Amino acid sequence: MAHALAVDRQRVRHAIEHMDESPIGAAALAGTGFAIDRHMTASALGFREPTRNSIDTVSDRDFALEFLSIASICATHLSRLAEEIVIWSTPQFGFIRLSDAFSTGSSIMPQKKNPDAAELVRAKTGRINGSLVALLTVMKGLPLAYSKDMQEDKEQVFDSAESLELAIAAMTGMVRDMTIRTDKMKAAAGSGYSTATDLADWLVREAGLPFRDAHHATGKAVAMAEAKACDLAELSLEDLQSINPAITAGIFDVLTVEASVASRKSFGGTAPSEVRKQIAWWRARN
Repeated sequence: MAHALAVDRQRVRHAIEHMDESPIGAAALAGTGFAIDRHMTASALGFREPTRNSIDTVSDRDFALEFLSIASICATHLSRLAEEIVIWSTPQFGFIRLSDAFSTGSSIMPQKKNPDAAELVRAKTGRINGSLVALLTVMKGLPLAYSKDMQEDKEQVFDSAESLELAIAAMTGMVRDMTIRTDKMKAAAGSGYSTATDLADWLVREAGLPFRDAHHATGKAVAMAEAKACDLAELSLEDLQSINPAITAGIFDVLTVEASVASRKSFGGTAPSEVRKQIAWWRARN
C-alpha cells in the first residue's frame, strides 16, 4: 500500500505541473485585442507560463477531471485497504483490533465492535468516483467553447476534495492505532497447505522435474496430508518418497511458513529481508 499511495502522490505532483499555467488573458474565448502581456501576468501570479490556446483555456475542465481522476484512484486504494481492515477485524479472522477512536459499539449486540471508519472510507470512495463520472458526463457533449454547464464542476471538485481528505485522515488514524495480532496471522498463514507451491518449486530446482510433473506430485502430497489430517511438513520422508523417490530430507527446509516467506528474496519480494529494505527506502524518501 505504501507504493500505491506513493504513486498517487506522484500523480498529484504531475497534475500540479500540468496546471502550472495561467488562464488570465484568455478572455471569454478568443483572447483580446488589448495590448496585454500574458507572460508578465503569469509570472506575477506565480505560474510557470500562460496557457497557449485561449479557446481551450475557457472550454476545458481537464484540470478538474485530472484531479477527480487522481482522487478516485487514491480513494480506491484506500477503499481496498479499508476492506481488508473490515475483514481482518472480524472474529473469524481476528488479525487486527481497532481502537475505540475509530470504531463503535453495535446498537443491538453489546459484544460487537463496528469498524465504522473503514466502512465510511469505502463509502466515500463511491462518492468520489461518482463525481468523476458526473463531470465527465457533463463535459462529453459540450461544444469547444464556454458553456454554463461547466459551473457544475465546483460541487464535484470541492466535495471530492473534502471526502478524500477525510478518508486519508481516517485511514491514517486507523492504521496508527490498530493492534496487530501476529499470532492469528501466523496461524492463518500456515493453513490450507500454503507451502504446497514451495514443495513444487523444490522438485523443480532440486529434483529436476518439469513443473507440470512437480505440480502433479505436489497434488498427491496434499491429498496424502489431507488423508492423514496433517500438514505437509508433518509427512514423513518415506511418505514423500513414495510419491517421488528423488525427494530428500532437504525438502523439509522449505515446508514451513517461515521458510516459505523467507525464500521470496527477489527484488520487491515479501521476504522479511526485502521488506526491511523497502521500509528503509521509503523512510529515506519521506
